[in-house]
Amino acid sequence: MIVCIAEKPSVAKDIARIIGATSSHDGYMEGNGYQVTWTFGHLCTLKEPHDYTPMWKSWNLTSLPMIPERFGIKLIDQPSIKKQFAIIESLMQKADRIVNCGDAGQEGELIQRWVMQKAGAKCPVSRLWISSMTDEAISEGFTQLKDQADYQPLYMAGLSRAIGDWLLGMNCTRLYTLRYGQNRQVLSIGRVQTPTLALIVNRQKEIENFKPEPYWVLATVYRDTVFTATKGKFTSKEEGEEAFSTIEGKPFVVTKVEKKEGKEQPPQLYDLTSLQVDCNRKFGFSAEMTLNLIQSLYEKKYTTYPRVDTQYLSDDIYPKCPQTLNGLYQTKFAGKAPYAEYIKPIGGKALKKSKRVFDTSKVTDHHAIIPTGVIPQNLSDAEQKVFDLVARRFIGVFLPDCKFSTTTVLGEVNEIEFKVTGKEILEPGWRVVREKTSESPENTESAEKKEDEERTLPTFVKGESGNHQPTLTEKWTTPPPYYNEASLLRAMETAGKFVEDETLRAAMKENGIGRPSSRASIIETLFKRHYIRRERKRLVATPTGIELIDLIREELLKSCELTGIWEKKLRDIEHKKYDAGQFIQELKDQVTAIVTDVMRDPTNRRITVMPPEEEKKKGKKKQ
Repeated sequence: MIVCIAEKPSVAKDIARIIGATSSHDGYMEGNGYQVTWTFGHLCTLKEPHDYTPMWKSWNLTSLPMIPERFGIKLIDQPSIKKQFAIIESLMQKADRIVNCGDAGQEGELIQRWVMQKAGAKCPVSRLWISSMTDEAISEGFTQLKDQADYQPLYMAGLSRAIGDWLLGMNCTRLYTLRYGQNRQVLSIGRVQTPTLALIVNRQKEIENFKPEPYWVLATVYRDTVFTATKGKFTSKEEGEEAFSTIEGKPFVVTKVEKKEGKEQPPQLYDLTSLQVDCNRKFGFSAEMTLNLIQSLYEKKYTTYPRVDTQYLSDDIYPKCPQTLNGLYQTKFAGKAPYAEYIKPIGGKALKKSKRVFDTSKVTDHHAIIPTGVIPQNLSDAEQKVFDLVARRFIGVFLPDCKFSTTTVLGEVNEIEFKVTGKEILEPGWRVVREKTSESPENTESAEKKEDEERTLPTFVKGESGNHQPTLTEKWTTPPPYYNEASLLRAMETAGKFVEDETLRAAMKENGIGRPSSRASIIETLFKRHYIRRERKRLVATPTGIELIDLIREELLKSCELTGIWEKKLRDIEHKKYDAGQFIQELKDQVTAIVTDVMRDPTNRRITVMPPEEEKKKGKKKQ
């Protein structure tokens, strides 16, 4: 008998239907030589400190650092998990072969490997590796099952991540709580959580310590068009007024008119982070909400595997794209076919094939998030919004580049130069499919920039001249904006470095902090710990969060760059370029050094601010 194990009952039922296991039993399906069972996500976890030795049960500084000689796993102590595991164990003990049908990623590999280890499975194991849950993909996957050994590096990376998080989280949380928490609250420290909190706290301090400074901008209106002095900002009013007086009443002369035509390529396909960023900017969805929605669309077979960090497709996907576009062509929401008009002009022709879209060398386990071509039915409003973004982005990559013309006009008044630029769309190309969603700009500057970029200018001729109305406007320098979820996700992706360029940002993903699939839960953890809160779209650090970061002197714990280096090593383990044992030993050494350093701290630093629920408890005790 071949035992297949999936990560969720719904996925197991789909697999069972495809392979002919149609007879239902308690905790599994059977038929056609298969038994198909399932987990509910994690059934096993790494052992807790007290599972290794009773000495580690109580929180005590003398027991730190806690470094087990060998890490072990245990079953999560829940009746439903124990019951399902007993069924899995019984099936696996009698199996001739096991097919691991877990999610095709690091976490999915870890979940199922731990279950097989705990169940004492001895038979050969195959791996089902698919990027979408369509019937076709499942059938094809079963004809091309892989050897589990091929995914050993993936498992080692997942295991190293789990052990690394245990070593740092367990030791440093106890260390900081006992040393600085005044026995009043747990100070939670995490390998990714703490550097992420540090990003928010540091930005907040930058804003609070920012001292606005005035500057003056000289501009003039000529033929209903605002020209700005190229000299830039005047730092003193007197200097600005002096320049103003030299141009007042003098004629404005157009000295140069330059027109350049350019092309704008379609945006790249979505990876998980860019989708979360767009959903936060356009709809206000949290990173976790977007992940849940795109996961739901994947399980309903409408989009491909979501927990990805590449924006490319492998070349073998290209021949399947006409079929996917055909599915989108037929898609209807509320009786309307929203994509038909965009697909019609490219239907029946050879599709554009760009290296920015199809590049097998940029795809490891999974490709970018795209529709599967299965026509969506009964989507919730939120699911439809996410699907619409993915669908439009996919259609866009096959449409022509947007052609535009940029006009730059220079003028002069009494030797002071002025400039205006305008952008005119000549052929919209892929922009026709761009979603018309309202997007609140991060700040007024970006709104002004956008307005400038898409402004069409009147026709100016070199040498023309006339009257103008000069203005001298006082403005103030502005602090950087607070993080919102969109900008925080981008900062996590690039280890805190601000990078606008898409290509450069992609190169920095290797050293981002956290995995794309885990960043949403990291942000949610910071909310649960009351280290941050939401103020409209802003993410604001609480007094507890600020004090915790101020308390931590060890750069290893709060540096995005150092955490990004760890993340790179985990990726290298996955790709057989780094040794898992070395990674774990380095972390053991680092944790030991942190414990030693904190124990030697001669100061009397303490956390004085409590989370809201602790304040409430304290208040009740006083009553």
